[in-house]
Amino acid sequence: MPHVNKQMASFFLTTRCNLRCTYCYNREERAQLEEQTLPLEIAKAGVDYYFSNSPSRHIRFYGPGEPTQAFSLMKDIVAYAKQVAGNSLTTELQTNGCFGSDVRSWLLDNLNIIWISFDGEPDIQNHNRPCANGKPSAPIIENNVKWLIEKKGTRNLMIGARVTITENNIHRQRQIIDYFKELGIRYIWCDPVFPTVGEIPVCDDLDKLNNYSFDMDLYADTYIDAYNYAKHKDVFYGSFLTCNFDGVCNRHCRACTPTPHFTTDGFISACDLVTFGNAPKHMECFVYGKWNKEKQQFDIDESKVETLKARTTENMEHCAQCEVREHCGGYCLGEVQNETGKLTGQKPRTCKAIRKIAKSIGFTDMQYQYLHP
Repeated sequence: MPHVNKQMASFFLTTRCNLRCTYCYNREERAQLEEQTLPLEIAKAGVDYYFSNSPSRHIRFYGPGEPTQAFSLMKDIVAYAKQVAGNSLTTELQTNGCFGSDVRSWLLDNLNIIWISFDGEPDIQNHNRPCANGKPSAPIIENNVKWLIEKKGTRNLMIGARVTITENNIHRQRQIIDYFKELGIRYIWCDPVFPTVGEIPVCDDLDKLNNYSFDMDLYADTYIDAYNYAKHKDVFYGSFLTCNFDGVCNRHCRACTPTPHFTTDGFISACDLVTFGNAPKHMECFVYGKWNKEKQQFDIDESKVETLKARTTENMEHCAQCEVREHCGGYCLGEVQNETGKLTGQKPRTCKAIRKIAKSIGFTDMQYQYLHP
């Protein structure tokens, strides 16, 4: 099932974060705002809205900060969603993994999928993703991962890793696989680092363009090597560049359908990269709903919904002759809009890398057991 078919409601719980990641894509936005937390009233309305408009009963917790920093709110949302959906509810979390024993005990019994943002061996993790107090984050995460895996028993729970590949760990992907396998993690998705979201598109930001030097061609080569190594080790190692390789699609991701992401400031976003609805500037095209307190409902801009849905490979000239278009879908809509300022834009180096990976590893008839976060 391609990544685009992963239908779920995402809840952006809080802007609070207990890490200071070097490459955080929304740090500029968060730095300009006072701390925000998603109001429970809006979260409950979001549950009702999504379950009324979709057969899916899957909910997910995400940024812009660390979701477990709003632990009480997370518990309240899950409790309400269970009231509405009953036993059909499934739950997912993308977390930095730095939480206490009370949080992990609750996660053990109430979540089905936990993706931990984790960049590999301790020296890399501590460099890329240090705690806000300057202390290393790796020991905390290792302890939580080991505990959750040891205690999960027969529970319907998967603990996986979501790795950001930077210049610091691009040559250490085999070691990453070995390290996670030692911890008990068998499912890994990796993403190449991308430019942060700022005031203007990256194509118009010379400083950002000059500071972004990631070698996508090298990433393709090192990923192919690591993918084959992981297969030998009986570990799943996926890439965001391959997230639609297990099926046929003409759209890349849930932003193109779109599915709702409920923001801390009361809006509906279509994309993980658009974590605030108020004045999103060049990412405004993703904000298609807003909470109306007086009417106690979400006001939906249907014209924006239709524009997002229209972003298909049939409507993008650069996809027309691409041999992998049916297993790609035009790549990440959020990254494309942020970097080119156009929904139908292109990231040529990424397209080249996707084709290179496809030529080497091919596509698969086996559906991914756990889709990209």
